[in-house]
Formats: sequence, C-alpha cells, structure tokens
Amino acid sequence: MEETARSAEHEAEQPAEDVSDAQAPGFRLAYVPGVTPSKWVRTWIDRVPDVRIEALAVPSAQVEALLLDGGADVAILRRPVRSEDLSHIAMYTEVPVVVVPRDHVFAALESDEALTVADLADEVLLHPLDDVLGWAEPSDGAAADDDRPALPGKPARERPTTTADAIELVAAGIGLLVVPQSLARLHHRKDLTYRTLGDGPEAPVALGWVTEDKTDLVEEFIGIVRGRTANSSRGVAGPTPPTPEASKKKDGRSSSGGKSGAGAKGARATSAAARSGAKQAPSGGKKSGRSVAKRLGKSQSMKGRKKGR
Repeated sequence: MEETARSAEHEAEQPAEDVSDAQAPGFRLAYVPGVTPSKWVRTWIDRVPDVRIEALAVPSAQVEALLLDGGADVAILRRPVRSEDLSHIAMYTEVPVVVVPRDHVFAALESDEALTVADLADEVLLHPLDDVLGWAEPSDGAAADDDRPALPGKPARERPTTTADAIELVAAGIGLLVVPQSLARLHHRKDLTYRTLGDGPEAPVALGWVTEDKTDLVEEFIGIVRGRTANSSRGVAGPTPPTPEASKKKDGRSSSGGKSGAGAKGARATSAAARSGAKQAPSGGKKSGRSVAKRLGKSQSMKGRKKGR
C-alpha cells in the first residue's frame, strides 16, 4: 500500500511540472501591418535562446490598447503614440506612395520619379478609416492650429473601412490611395503599382512599451533594436567570451601579425555607415519642378521623334 501511495504521489507531481514548463512566460512582440519584425526576432533567438519570443500581428488602431492591457511586452507601432502611459523610441521613417492602376497615367512615370501633392488635385483620393498618415478630411472643419495635412484631390463618396478595402477600390478604378510604402507592398497586386509622393506626410515607426513595465527583457529588446551588441552590460544576455582574433586585435595586432589600427578604423567607419543607411528613410525618388503632364508629355514627344526617324 505504501509503495502504491508513493507511486500515485509521484505521478500526480510529474504532470504539474510539465504543465509549468509548457506555460513558462515568454516574450511577446506585437507589430502593426506593414512592419516586418523577422530581423529583430532572429537576433532575439540568437541572443536570448532560453526565452521564447512570440510575434503578434495587430491592427494599428488596437496596438496601444493591447500593450496597456498586458497583451504584449513591446510593440512596433506607428507614431504618434497617443497614450501617456507608453514610452517609445524612434526606429525608422517610411515614405508615402500613391497606389494606382497599371494603366493609369501616373504609372507611365519612371519608378524613381516622384509625384507631388499638387499632381493629385484632379484625382479622387480614397481615405480608409484605418489610415495611418493622419490626413485631415476637408469635411472635418479642422482648426487653424491643426497641423494635420489636408487630404489632397477630390474626396470619395464614402470612406473605405480598411486599407485592404481601399486597395480593391483602386483596382476597380474608383480612385487612388496614399499609404506608407510597406503597406503598398503588403497589399501588392499585379494590376496595381505605386509611385513615391515626394512632399507627402511621412510615416514614422517606433518601438513602444508600458513605461512602468520596463523589465530586463524589454530592455534587452530595446538594445537589439538600437543595435546594441551582445557584449553590452544591459539586458539579460550575458557577455560572450572574446575569441582569439578579438584578443589579438585588442593587443593592436591583426591576425597576420601586423598592427590593425587602420583596418579597425576602416571597419568602424563601414559599420557606422551601414547602420546610418539602415536607419535613414528612403530618399523618396527623383523630384522635378515640372508637372506630371509636362514630364509625361515630353516623354511621349521623344518617343514620337524616335519612331519618325
């Protein structure tokens, strides 16, 4: 009887340990549409292998509430961040693009030529309810101190519910749509293309978290986003032991036995340039003071001359 009791007690305790391991807390990263978090997720897996990371796709309008409710530890979201209980750091800035049908006159522009807001004056512009660029509707009656850019062009009769709905309407020839470049790529269709809007509102992206819940894991992810190395004293990832090559460089000797000062300076300069380029927004395309009509008219005239020859 005693042996049976001990066996039952052991079996009762064993599942409890398994369940505890299965429910061990991980790290939850929320991100809004258009964001591709794979780069930072891979770095996390390499640097903090003992803590699983879960990436959660969340609509832009819901991401702040998710953070505040404890549904995620950090979130890659779009600014402005409205809640005063959230802290954030800037990550990068996206340029706006105009999504058009492939047979639209704007599609005849070179891919590196940028449109302007003035070019959209005679176009119907779709303004979805989940817009992230912050356009002000002409019917909103915005105050004089409202710094939101006014929606250019002619407004559509109704506002589409989502960006995906607006993309469908662009494909149907109802109007055009201005979105951050990542959203244009996310909703890519073979019958649509896009051109950069050179003077349109930019779309800044940030990393946000609840100010009072800045744990060591949150600090670790902030460091990953900022490009902090694994040898940093911050966060939860311990320093990695120096390699023989690193030790030689620290002593002022390269792997070939010579001094590595010039090479190290060159490597640091290259690394700094790479980091700078990764954080900068795209250039936005080639701008021109001429209207689209004049640019396209000259292009068509040149083609006619070539045919005549």
